[in-house]
Amino acid sequence: MPSGNKPTVVLVTGHYWYSKRRAGFHWLADAYHRLGWQVLFFTASVSWLSYLRRDHRTLYGSFWKQRNKLWQVGEDFYSYVWFTPFHPANLRSGLLNALSKPLFRTYGGLPLGPVEPFLRKANLFVFESTPGLLLLRRVKAVNPKARYVYRVSDDLRLLKNHPLVLEAEEDGLAHFELISTPSKAIFERFRDLHPNVRLHPHGIRKDLFDREYPNPYQGRPGPHLVFVGTSHFDEDFINRASRMFPSAQFHIIGPLPRATNVHNVSYYGEMPFEKTVPFILHADVGLATRSCLPGAESLSDSLKVIQYTYAKLPVLMPNCIPATRPNIVTYVPGDDESIRSAVLKALSFDRSQVDRSGIYSWEELALAIAGGAP
Repeated sequence: MPSGNKPTVVLVTGHYWYSKRRAGFHWLADAYHRLGWQVLFFTASVSWLSYLRRDHRTLYGSFWKQRNKLWQVGEDFYSYVWFTPFHPANLRSGLLNALSKPLFRTYGGLPLGPVEPFLRKANLFVFESTPGLLLLRRVKAVNPKARYVYRVSDDLRLLKNHPLVLEAEEDGLAHFELISTPSKAIFERFRDLHPNVRLHPHGIRKDLFDREYPNPYQGRPGPHLVFVGTSHFDEDFINRASRMFPSAQFHIIGPLPRATNVHNVSYYGEMPFEKTVPFILHADVGLATRSCLPGAESLSDSLKVIQYTYAKLPVLMPNCIPATRPNIVTYVPGDDESIRSAVLKALSFDRSQVDRSGIYSWEELALAIAGGAP
């Protein structure tokens, strides 16, 4: 339970603390802890429906040991996996989604277990764009004096959530003191819906990116182009670009299916974040080659784009995502000539001109969300 006079933050997210995948909320939690806060990393939107879908979170042995237990990660740092019988999951059918609404509306009222006393004492709640939004009204009734912030990590439309989650987002806006957005596209979507919307791009662990690392590409002729991510990968781009540039090496890091077996494309699967850093720092080009799905415009300032920019890489991105930084080079998906031109432009980009001065550390972002500087 929270103790002493330290401020306490609860981060309501869809991520699992012990996952190999390091998302923005992992780094925010780490930043608050570094700043001297007590932290509760609250994992919502995971249930038996997740298990049936083979959700990656449920594949960790530690997940089953820790579910519905207040788990101490370290001093003043706790993780809680709120595992429920169901959660508002998209059932891939308009009819089923409509029929499931009455049941899913009860999600926010399901038993919270041993974590409830923690919620009563928290000073700050940061909700991510997940089905956990259905908990907002309940938590605010329990603790009306805390500060409530909506950190819109992703466009819910892009994630294809159950319609009830979109309704919860709309309903919840009036209950947040701040809407914190990581990209201009998401900022523009909310700017007229709330009196306090701020553009807060993702932060970065500058200390990790400022270190010296052995070159993971040593002995392999370049240039080297790297993609790090978990979803919405433009496989067609890799098929075309690898064919057009047989001497270039394409490196794909993340839990993604193999899209091609050509000699110059390497798939590494999922790896701990710290191990991806050398692949970014020693690359020649960062790939933000995402599929052009509804809501993809919100990926203009994704966490990976920020990391590539801090490493002073040119970034390749489809033209359906607005280019918000001078080091972004866009291509037309499915167009060989456009892809060829974009890759050549990226490879000849003057990296010394990349400006990284405006990139937050995670601590700076944490303070901004908490109501402090910057």
